[in-house]
Formats: sequence, C-alpha cells, structure tokens
Amino acid sequence: MEIVPPRAILAMGAMLNFFGYFMVWLVVTKRISKPHVWQMCLYICIGANSQSFANTGGTVTCVKNFPSSRGVVLGLLKGSVGLSGAIMTQLYLAFYGGDNKGGDSLILLVAWLPVLVTCIFLPSIRVMKDIHRDNDVKIFYNLLYVSLGLAIFLLIMIIVQKKFAFTRVEYVLSGVVVMVLIFSPLVLVIREELNIWMSKKGDISRLNISIQVENPPSSKTNWSFCFKSAFKPLERGEDHTILQALFNIDMLILFVVATFGVGGTLTSIDNLGQIGKALDYPDSSISTFVSLVSIWNYLGRVSSGFASEILLDKYNFPRPLMLTFVLLLACIGHLLIAFGVRYSLYASSILMGFCFGAQWPLFLSIISELFGLKYYATLYNFGSVASPIGGYILNVRVAGHLYDKEALKQLEAKGIFTRKIGDDLNCVGVQCYKQAFLIISGATFVGAVVSLILVLRTRKFYASDIYKKFKEESQVVNGTIVTSREID
Repeated sequence: MEIVPPRAILAMGAMLNFFGYFMVWLVVTKRISKPHVWQMCLYICIGANSQSFANTGGTVTCVKNFPSSRGVVLGLLKGSVGLSGAIMTQLYLAFYGGDNKGGDSLILLVAWLPVLVTCIFLPSIRVMKDIHRDNDVKIFYNLLYVSLGLAIFLLIMIIVQKKFAFTRVEYVLSGVVVMVLIFSPLVLVIREELNIWMSKKGDISRLNISIQVENPPSSKTNWSFCFKSAFKPLERGEDHTILQALFNIDMLILFVVATFGVGGTLTSIDNLGQIGKALDYPDSSISTFVSLVSIWNYLGRVSSGFASEILLDKYNFPRPLMLTFVLLLACIGHLLIAFGVRYSLYASSILMGFCFGAQWPLFLSIISELFGLKYYATLYNFGSVASPIGGYILNVRVAGHLYDKEALKQLEAKGIFTRKIGDDLNCVGVQCYKQAFLIISGATFVGAVVSLILVLRTRKFYASDIYKKFKEESQVVNGTIVTSREID
C-alpha cells in the first residue's frame, strides 16, 4: 500500500484467492491431470497467502482512516477474522447441507465467496481525510454489539448442531440469520453517512470552508534516503521509514515478544486435538475445545482492542503493559497443559483462545503507535511474520519433536522397535506434552519479561497524549477545516 492504493491490494488478493483454491478444486475433483507435489504446494500457498492482501488492504485502510481509535478498529477487524471460520462453516452448511461430505464443495466455496464479497465492496475501500467526529466511538460500540450478537448466535448454532440433526431447511435458515447479522452493520454505516451528508449540505451554505494542506508528501519513496537514514533515531510516534523501524530496538523487542507469545499460543491451539487424545478426553470434549478456542479467540481480540483503548485514553495505561499481562495469563494455560490437571483442558482452551486473540490488536496497535502510519502496511506484515516463525520453533522443533520422542519411547517399552513407513506415532499420557509445554511456558514468560523492557522504554511516550497530532490535524476552527495529514 506504499506503492498502490488499497483497492489494487484487495483486487490482487481476490485474484490470488480464486486462482489458488480453484486450482486445488480442479485437482481434487480430477478435472485436470494430477499435478506434481510442488505444483499442488504452490496452489495451496497462493490461495492461503491471498488473505494477507485482504488483511492488509482492509486493516491498514481502517487504521489510517481512524488513527485515534486504532485499538478499537483492530479489535473489531481482528475479531471478525476470528469468527470467519465459524461463519464459513455455517454458510457451507446452508449451501450444501450437513450430509455433503465432499471437501471439494468447501474448497469451491472458499474459492469464489471471498472474491464475490471483495468485488462488491471494492469501490468503498479507500483512505479518506480524517475529520474527527464526536460520535465515532458510539458507532464503534454499536458495531461491537452486532459483532457480539453474531458470535453468540454462532456459538449457539455450534452447540445445537452437535446435539441435533438439522434438516436442509434449518441449515438454510441458520445461514440466512448469519448473513443478516453480517450485513446489518451496513444499516448503521448508511445512516451515519446520511447524517454526515445532511450536515455538510446545511453547513456549506453558511460556512466559508477552506482546505489547507501543509507539506504534501511525495507519493514516491526515496530509497536512497531510506538507506542513509536507517540508523538515524526518530521520536516515537513519528513516521519512521521501513528501515528505521526494522533496525529499531523497539521493533526487535516486539518481534521477540510476538515470536514467543503468539508462537506459544498457536502451538497450543494447533495441538489441542492431539493433546485431548493424549489425555484421554472423549471426541465430544475435543470438539468442544475447538469451539471454545474459536469463540474465546474472538472475545480476546475485541476485548483487548476496546479495553486497551479505554485504558489508554482515560489513564494513559500503556498498551505494552497490557501485552505483558496477556502473556502471563498465557503461561497459566501452558502450565495447565503441561501438568495435565483433570478437566483443566477446558480452562486451558479458553485461556489459549483468549490470549492468542488478545495479542494481535495489542501487537499491531503498538507497531502503528511507535513507528507511525506512513509505512504501516509493510510494518504490519513484517510483524505478522513472527507468528509462523514462533509456530515453527515451538510447534515443530519443540512440541512435535518431543511428542515423537515420547511416542517412540512408549513403543519401545511395549517391545515394538520397528514400524511401517507412514504410520502415525500415537502417544498417551501427561508425559507426551509435559516437557514441551514446560519449555513453551518458560519461553512465554521470557517474552513477558522482555515486554516489560518495552514498557520501561516507552513509559514517557504513553504517558503523553499519543494521538494529539491526529486530533489537531483534523479539526474545524471558525468554519475552516484544516488538515495536514497524508491522503493516499
């Protein structure tokens, strides 16, 4: 988004989404010849990574449009992402019914539905002049209430559909309710736009409106300046160049914290089913864990976004300190898994879902606050890289390796020293994940300690009014609108 507008980013994401998943669908349904493994991996990679374009185009645009409420905006948007899996499930059931076991239908749905939604709303996605309005917060809370209603309905449907067999009509009705709840915020938005339009229509006849743009920035990036100024320190909150941000100690601290924090909770969530089997939980309980993680992931995202914004606005409570508390809470969840306390996996799944979700609005808000919004699209995606890195280290190299080691030990104890190639290793008991999650707990605690360093480094910054310049850049004074912020 530093080079092209949001619409181009979203359009590219839509094309990649359709191409990647449509090619997978063609392969699965045998409409094309069987591809090589690397080709299939490429199709999956293209389809899966297309969401980065949608996330960047939508999230960064909204943060730039509402810079004084970025925690709230990130909480709402990331919360919606947290519900997306449950939403797609309900829509799939509405389109194809509960008896349709073919994964090909789901793949095709994932290929075309996001593209259709993107094409419909593409004209409305743009960075606008930020004119602060007193009722912005009220609108955000109304959107939150609608979002909570959607989350509650999805939770009820997940529970009810597991207890009772639904007919095709009932699946369609539940899908219709989901669609109504998804699109109901449009009523709030259209009403607000009409109020703004009527207000402007009345004001234009009696106000002398002039727009003053101070120091309009160039749309081209001066890369030679970026390299020369890479190690030149700037005040926190100023617009850093990409290299200035990447070589900043604060960014290094945030990256380490996200690697351990997000990586640890992601490992817990990815292995939740396997952990349940190792601890001898019934299949019904394991499916409940997955549902709990999904809903609490959403609640973690919206609550951390709104709560951190309220605390920051009223008490100058630093967002990095709230991130520290979330990491310490995650340590408790990891320890519950490590020691395998009876029935503790219910509580652990709630904690893991909440903490995984809560970290994202905090982490992404801190990046925008410390390093500015000019290159936020690039920095946003750089910060997101911490998740797969942490997941690989803690999930593959720690949890996966130690699980296989314990499983082999159990086979040897039974006198089985050889196994067929391709056979899965199954481990039973607390010892399967105990050592791994003790290590993950330690890594998460280290992340919490490191985040305290950031708290100390940024205490003066967060003690000030960090949004002051955005409030001053968009204001109405004596009938004159003055704005000096960059407009893409």
